Amino acid sequence: MIAETGLAALWLAAALALLQLILSFAGLRGGKPELLAAIRPVAIMQGLLTALAFGLLITLFLRSDMSVLLVATNSHSMKPWLYKFAGTWGNHEGSMLLWVTVMGVAGSAVALFERALRRDTHMATLGAQAAISLGFYAFLLFSSNPFARIAPPPEDGQGLNPLLQDPGLAFHPPTLYLGYVGLSVAFSFAVGALLTRRVDAAFARAMRPWVLGAWILLTLGITAGSYWAYYELGWGGWWFWDPVENASLMPWLAATALLHSVTVLATRDSLRAWTVMLAVVAFSMSMVGTFLVRSGILTSVHAFAVDPSRGSFILALLAIYIGGALALFGWRIGTVREGAPFELVSRETLLVVNNLLLSVILGIVLIGTLYPLMTEAFGHKVSVGAPYFDRIAGPLALSLMVALAVGPLLRWRRDDGRAAARKLLIPLGVAIAVAASIAILAWGRMGLLPFLGLVIAIAVGVASVLPLWGRNLLRTPLFTWGMVVAHLGCAVSMAGMACDSAFTVEKLVAARPGDTISTAGWTLRFVQIMPIAGDNWTALQADMQATRGSSTVAIHPQSRFFSSPPTSTTEAALLTRWNGQLYVVLGEEVDNGRWQMRIWWKPFVTFIWLGGVMIALGGAMALVGRERRGWMLKWKARRRARA
Repeated sequence: MIAETGLAALWLAAALALLQLILSFAGLRGGKPELLAAIRPVAIMQGLLTALAFGLLITLFLRSDMSVLLVATNSHSMKPWLYKFAGTWGNHEGSMLLWVTVMGVAGSAVALFERALRRDTHMATLGAQAAISLGFYAFLLFSSNPFARIAPPPEDGQGLNPLLQDPGLAFHPPTLYLGYVGLSVAFSFAVGALLTRRVDAAFARAMRPWVLGAWILLTLGITAGSYWAYYELGWGGWWFWDPVENASLMPWLAATALLHSVTVLATRDSLRAWTVMLAVVAFSMSMVGTFLVRSGILTSVHAFAVDPSRGSFILALLAIYIGGALALFGWRIGTVREGAPFELVSRETLLVVNNLLLSVILGIVLIGTLYPLMTEAFGHKVSVGAPYFDRIAGPLALSLMVALAVGPLLRWRRDDGRAAARKLLIPLGVAIAVAASIAILAWGRMGLLPFLGLVIAIAVGVASVLPLWGRNLLRTPLFTWGMVVAHLGCAVSMAGMACDSAFTVEKLVAARPGDTISTAGWTLRFVQIMPIAGDNWTALQADMQATRGSSTVAIHPQSRFFSSPPTSTTEAALLTRWNGQLYVVLGEEVDNGRWQMRIWWKPFVTFIWLGGVMIALGGAMALVGRERRGWMLKWKARRRARA
């Protein structure tokens, strides 16, 4: 009865979403904002029902109920409990139920806690959220039922894809889904503001926490996914420009632009139309990503679905939501009044430049991702790989970093050109000194893009802390600290990318036990090959001793075999030091007892993910600082009112 109860909860939640949409439409058409009081409990109950359905699906996976088709095809009774739990969303139907659950809970939070919006805008926002939810409920109930039974049930399940049997599965997909859904809430806010003609600073202040929260989660999800692929796939890279990787990057690019734009609107009442448009674009990119991952149009380790009929369903939803939003934008944008003006030399101008560069990079990534799919539909296969993205998006990303360095040093609304130039002397001087030093020490060892990337990263790192110059650090607002940490994280991450690209040393060898291998200052002694067994896998493990200087550490690269389903995987051995990472992969056995091995020394590669964590931490500090400031202002206002 657990599966039937979960399915019934889904049907009831879908019915409540329809009721929520009808009540919102009736309230807006009849000019009755008091209907908001009736909509709130409907939205809250909808969130509770979706949470119940998802909790029941987790229970089915933990109990290994093989009478449920989803459990039988994606789990196994002998799997560790963590992979049973995370395997709930490590498949198409479960991941979509997680999506719907987060959307329902987010709608409940908007209904329960949002008090800053006008009643009619709040009601329109909840109606838009219900309309989005209805499409996904229909997709689950009619095309991707997670609670479908199988008769007769098999003795045991087929198991989870071994590449997904990693703790990263418990963290990476949920953070991405939370980020996607946060963008759907921002989109609902934008639709509500357009419908009620209330695109103003109050609307932006209500939407900003959702945009910032979604951006933080997307940052963490992409960072975790990059590191997971780096150590799990054994290819030594941290980004492959895989279409599904791009599917998560594109919403992040749009969300980054939206975050800066909504901040300007909330604090300076500027960029009104731009903010609404970016909210539409950000949600559109999350829908495009959903289509790519779950349509069956891609063959990828990341992709969940292989059924084209599901892709048609999602494509229809994409056309309805994006087409409807763009039509509404075109219909109502003329009613959005121009915001507060600003001068050419101002922080707002640099934020506009920032958003334009992000939008162009987004367009380049979108074209590079979709173009091969379009040509394949006409019978021609075209490959668009890393060279395209690196050569076209790379220079724009460097320009974006320059804008990131300059923007925070300028004043809002208007700044003096000479004063602004003086502020830039320090980072400019640092950039010139670093460029000269690298040219002397590493001439001919690195390409132009890594060279510029490292120089600009160091200059941005210096510029990012300059807004703290002359301030009382103890009285500096937390959101200012958040901006500094996030921008410094961008510099750290770019420095790691540049160093990895310029200075990585790779060696491919065929060695037998007892051999010694030397590379990049490391000495590796191949001790032995031995078989080992895990919870649901067996492996051949190479025992090795890695020595650098006076320190010797044991490392153990493995080649694993999973019996359910039958799959071989590579488990890289990683040895991390402050200045880089030793990366060793065990290959196949060749003649005379020799084993293939790939060895990399990757200087400062860990800065890539350290920077990602710093960016998310900066966002979290800004979110807490902004919300705490809002609470304090409201508390003081209530105190004055009582006095």
